[in-house]
Amino acid sequence: MKEYQYDKVLHINTRSKQMEVNNSVHYHPYEPTPYAALEELFNQYEISDQDTIVDFGCGKGRLNFFIHYKYHSNCVGIDMNEHFLDEAIKNAKNYFKNVGKNKGAIHFHRCLAEKYEIQPEENKFYFFNPFSVQVFMKVYDNILLSYEKTKRDIDLIFYYPSDDYQYYLETQSSFQFMKEILLPGLYEKNPYEKFLIYRLTK
Repeated sequence: MKEYQYDKVLHINTRSKQMEVNNSVHYHPYEPTPYAALEELFNQYEISDQDTIVDFGCGKGRLNFFIHYKYHSNCVGIDMNEHFLDEAIKNAKNYFKNVGKNKGAIHFHRCLAEKYEIQPEENKFYFFNPFSVQVFMKVYDNILLSYEKTKRDIDLIFYYPSDDYQYYLETQSSFQFMKEILLPGLYEKNPYEKFLIYRLTK
């Protein structure tokens, strides 16, 4: 399905516009993960209705609705931008009214990523290069602190991972590299068109 077709099926509007940026050095412009990339990710990476996924820099909530619709997982979206969160909440009303009647919940929170308190049931964390590595390091510390309080398998999922993120994960992280998923037809032209998944086991 094409981008607009997925949005239509889900009764949401998550397509980006050029002017929609976060006015911050550390927080990057909003851009939703392409649906085709999400399809490839979940063709090779398994999630279930027992998982709770947190999307940092969720924007209008595309990942949350896609996962909830297909896999009935609980989803949490975090974004600092009031406009994006208003759009995400509007999308949620339309989604649940029309199609989202399966189990699992979707919650959105407006806050800085590094201020979000990681919950013990949250076990998968998604990043589409939403902020600088300095912010990521703080988020990473929060995830690790939550793990120390409640041991569980935790996955970090990165789309279009920056060199800074990769260097930090490979040199400073307790997580182990688990999987690389290349996007066919795109990776050959751009080596960042891929997913990297890291795991910390209990």
